[in-house]
Amino acid sequence: MNSTAFRIERDSMGELQVPQDALWGAQTQRAVDNFPISGLPMPRAFIRAVALIKAAAARANAGLGLLDADLAGAIVAASQQVADGVYDSHFPIDVFQTGSGTSTNMNANEVISHLASQQLGKAVHPNDHVNMGQSSNDVIPTAIHVSAALVLREQLAPSLAHLVSTLHAKEAQVGDLVKTGRTHLMDAMPVTFGQELSGWRTQVQKGLERLAACEPRLWQLAQGGTAVGTGINAHPDFAARFCTELAQATGIAFQPNVNFFEALATQDTAVELSGQLKTIAVSLLKIANDLRWMNSGPLAGLGEIALTALQPGSSIMPGKVNPVIPEATAMVAAQVIGNDATITIAGQSGNFQLNVMLPVIAYNLLESLRLLANVSRLLADSAIKGFTVNTARLADALDRNPILVTALNSLIGYEKGAAIAKKAYAEGKPIIDMAEKLTDLPRAELRKLLDPTELTQGGIKGGSSGGG
Repeated sequence: MNSTAFRIERDSMGELQVPQDALWGAQTQRAVDNFPISGLPMPRAFIRAVALIKAAAARANAGLGLLDADLAGAIVAASQQVADGVYDSHFPIDVFQTGSGTSTNMNANEVISHLASQQLGKAVHPNDHVNMGQSSNDVIPTAIHVSAALVLREQLAPSLAHLVSTLHAKEAQVGDLVKTGRTHLMDAMPVTFGQELSGWRTQVQKGLERLAACEPRLWQLAQGGTAVGTGINAHPDFAARFCTELAQATGIAFQPNVNFFEALATQDTAVELSGQLKTIAVSLLKIANDLRWMNSGPLAGLGEIALTALQPGSSIMPGKVNPVIPEATAMVAAQVIGNDATITIAGQSGNFQLNVMLPVIAYNLLESLRLLANVSRLLADSAIKGFTVNTARLADALDRNPILVTALNSLIGYEKGAAIAKKAYAEGKPIIDMAEKLTDLPRAELRKLLDPTELTQGGIKGGSSGGG
């Protein structure tokens, strides 16, 4: 707040000072005073979700005849302003607060009631009106699901789809180029760039499928369970009506959870979603590290590709350029994996009728969604889309790859093939020259049998192979 002046606010515990221009009230101020821990407020996406919940609740209560139309209209209008981010600076409470998130729920109630009162010209009560038919114990779990569902649909899923599309386009561009395959980081049988990129693309596609499989459970909401799951102080039809209102506002098919006791006491769906995000992080980490290896060098490494040069890579070594986007991707993956560990621990903190680590679950889940969305698009546009292939380096490595002798196993046997491979490697000669020297197979036939392109056929729809 800009003002150093204060006003006096009151709650059930007494009076205290609140900054004069703050839209919040006494309960928010107590939380600000009590939790000077991290300086991290609840995420924007979470505050948006809470505001959407307040608007849907006001509409539902008005439709049930429990809330006057003028009060409901003012609450809806104020809630929409909060959802739109107009008053983000009035949500200062630390992530590390009361485990139910009650402080954040009351922060929203107080800000919205303050705005609604100003607009309506009469008092709108934060508890009796804005929080009607609700409890922090169902609002905050609902907000976790709603915020995650919205960020998943609006940010992460489109970013992953863009990455899939970019990989598919790159397959079409460089897919026919043949390179040395590697298992255990050692030379193996050849593959095409298209085959290698198709593996990455399928990883990301399956990540999208995993997220889609989780969504129906994410759309089941705790709202209506109120304090302990029994629905005390909420109209029997409130939950269904609330979900209808929220679905109309968001375009997502939200519905009441099949069991409010499960919805309040556990965060199993958040743990499940976090696990899928961790899997996507692992996929992106694999892709990022493959890119780093392929780009390594340019002289003393593999040097198969050149990533787009984005910035100088060293403060002391002129001309050095580093694979900064894959490195950033790897760090995001590490963060998401760490977030999942936090969510896992927090998820088991559902003691009896309420989980008491809800804010930290919300924060880490939304951070993982946001980071993966941002870095997936960066990886697509700043790394994969623009890399070029060093075809001369590929051809040289293929010519000298002793493992190509594997293609002759059925004709000369494993032991003979091993002897040829070792001798070719020791003398630094192409495998075809050594095979011609140590077998009675004519060179024309060897050229056909050892053609790297022919050796890449198959492998996407099925098949089997021996150990690496």
